[in-house]
Amino acid sequence: MTFSFDLSVWQLVAMTIDYAIKFVMIGIVPENRRPASANAWLLLILLLPIVGLPLYLLMGSTLVSRRRHRIQQRATAALNDIYTRTPDHPADARLAPDVASMIRLNRELTGFPAEYSRVRHTWTDYELVMRRLATLIDAATSYIDVEIYAVAWDQTTGPVFEAMERAVQRGVHVRLLFDHIGSMKYPHFRALKRRLTDAGIDWHLMLPLNLLRGRFRRPDLRNHRKLVVIDGRVGFIGSLNLIDRGYLMPNHRRAGRQWVDTFIELEGPIVTSMESLFAVDWYTESGELIDLHTAAALPSPHGEDVNLVQLLPSGPGYQTEPNLRSFNSLIHHASERLILCSPYFVPDESLLEAVTTACYRGIRVDLLVGEKADQFMVNHAQSSYYEQLLDAGVHIWEFPAPYVLHTKFALADPEVGSGSGGGSGSGVGRPVAIVGSSNMDIRSFSLNYESSLFVAEGTLLRDLHRLADTYLSVSSELTPERWNRRPWYRRYVDNVMKLTSALQ
Repeated sequence: MTFSFDLSVWQLVAMTIDYAIKFVMIGIVPENRRPASANAWLLLILLLPIVGLPLYLLMGSTLVSRRRHRIQQRATAALNDIYTRTPDHPADARLAPDVASMIRLNRELTGFPAEYSRVRHTWTDYELVMRRLATLIDAATSYIDVEIYAVAWDQTTGPVFEAMERAVQRGVHVRLLFDHIGSMKYPHFRALKRRLTDAGIDWHLMLPLNLLRGRFRRPDLRNHRKLVVIDGRVGFIGSLNLIDRGYLMPNHRRAGRQWVDTFIELEGPIVTSMESLFAVDWYTESGELIDLHTAAALPSPHGEDVNLVQLLPSGPGYQTEPNLRSFNSLIHHASERLILCSPYFVPDESLLEAVTTACYRGIRVDLLVGEKADQFMVNHAQSSYYEQLLDAGVHIWEFPAPYVLHTKFALADPEVGSGSGGGSGSGVGRPVAIVGSSNMDIRSFSLNYESSLFVAEGTLLRDLHRLADTYLSVSSELTPERWNRRPWYRRYVDNVMKLTSALQ
């Protein structure tokens, strides 16, 4: 028997290039990457090299973020110098050893210590928080710093921007950072930029993507932080964007979607930490250094509303993944109950194992998610994990559509102790929490710049517990029986979208 191959030269060349690409990428893609992520990229490249290779070069490589890595490393070193004589937490804080260990972890990875600060209010009403921001901006005397993922000048946010405009007119320096891709998809983006300039607001796009001006970066990176600092004395952190709660898009309006968020008003030394984080981002985008001497003098407050809190930033500039490590540590800390609230719950292997292990340890785990996510791929990627979670014993609660539960927090052992500061340092199961901008998904842990708050003691723990109870009271539990009745095509789509979640 004889075999004959009638291959033209171009076919031979194409086949050689194809196999060469596959051979080379097998040795490149896995470097410094999780196995799941590496396998997903390799699967795409090996099956569809014409599509997979350009996508990897555009979104999978870390080379384009070297400058930001360098800036973050210098900023972390500077923070270590500033806080060199500051302990990880106040000396009079009576903390359980594992809580002190979590604070040490966050300090080691980010440079920020835990400090006593006051929680003025936990805001959950869109209209009220906008009015509150406008009132505080109208009272500002020195500067206003705002860093928000999505921004639009609309009927809801108009009072805030008008207050900024008035502040500029009386000599207050207003600085605004907002994500380029995160904001440009909403109506009147060009008009927004003109209005901001006309108002005298000093604004910059975060992570700008402008090939015509030589501004290029990975298009999948986002600055997802949500911070407001007024005169270095009052700060806001949470999940709220500076946009109408319906997010202005026609498809959202047709569906009747309304976002449900939380914004926490703070004062005290934590505001200095927030200002430092903003200063790094501002320098990255503008090249301008911010003088922090005014905020640095803030004293530690006292009283019933004092909390022991620690700023927890994260993002591609941090190569040690402080966000993911902190969430995993909190989950492992839980001894009785764990409440997780995230609009997008797409865990990596370590988070999935931490949550299911908590169930196997006898911990009650309540997971709050939306009944239907606002994004198709995320909705199906998220639900692809439900079977594993339900089998382990996780109680999955679906917040009713068309509302989008956008609040993000993790709360361990809320029923244990008073959670109001002080207390015994020897007890097991001390309540702790993380709240802020970070979703519990692979994107937030690896691709987004996030700003969260680690709460070791204080009234905010009770606030989050009450908020969780409110959400749970209107949510319906997804039972294993109901989930197992889903149609076969839903299973298929879920599994396909699960593969895309690891493409980092």
